[in-house]
Amino acid sequence: MIKRRNKIQKLKDFVTFPLRALILFEEDKWGISSLASERFDYVRGEVLGYCLDVGCGRNNKFIREYLDNNGKGIDVYPYEGLKKENLVKDITHFPFKDNSFKTITFIAALNHAPSSLRDIELKESYRCLRRSGNIIITMGNPLAEILIHKIVWLYDRMFKTKHDMDSERGMNEEESYYLTNREIKKRLIKAGFRKIKMKYFLTQWGLNHMVIGWKR
Repeated sequence: MIKRRNKIQKLKDFVTFPLRALILFEEDKWGISSLASERFDYVRGEVLGYCLDVGCGRNNKFIREYLDNNGKGIDVYPYEGLKKENLVKDITHFPFKDNSFKTITFIAALNHAPSSLRDIELKESYRCLRRSGNIIITMGNPLAEILIHKIVWLYDRMFKTKHDMDSERGMNEEESYYLTNREIKKRLIKAGFRKIKMKYFLTQWGLNHMVIGWKR
């Protein structure tokens, strides 16, 4: 399991945020955290136990490295490092029994679910979540999300790299670069979640955050 960031590391990350936002790296280096690992670290702090990570992406990284395999990661696209057990064809029905998980996460993922299926996915999350469990959805500031996606897309085109998982998979017309807090909250309430709150990532200058809801 990757160590949690201490206060000194968080201070370094806060000061270097503009640099980290513009220089694309997916792993920690130069004594500072990547934006991805920083986001994982924030989410890990809210996980209550056995976790389902929806839209887990390459290598099922959050579950494997940040939760020490205490959970399951699922995705619809066969990204590098994913096994057969990680892949689902029908996102309208998760292949798990009721009350299977203590926490369910959508880390920069809910906006990539087709808009017509988001409510169904959240209902499935509610079904699979144990009582008093929580759901965690990360989402960036709208302008920041659009800018970062454009920068990453341009970087990949210029240098023939593959930083952008969205370009690798292809964006569906029902996907979005971001969702507003109002939409996320409305959909969570519709799915049955309560006590919804937001927590901002201070070391990313509040331009990224979590929306957390609870199952009664």
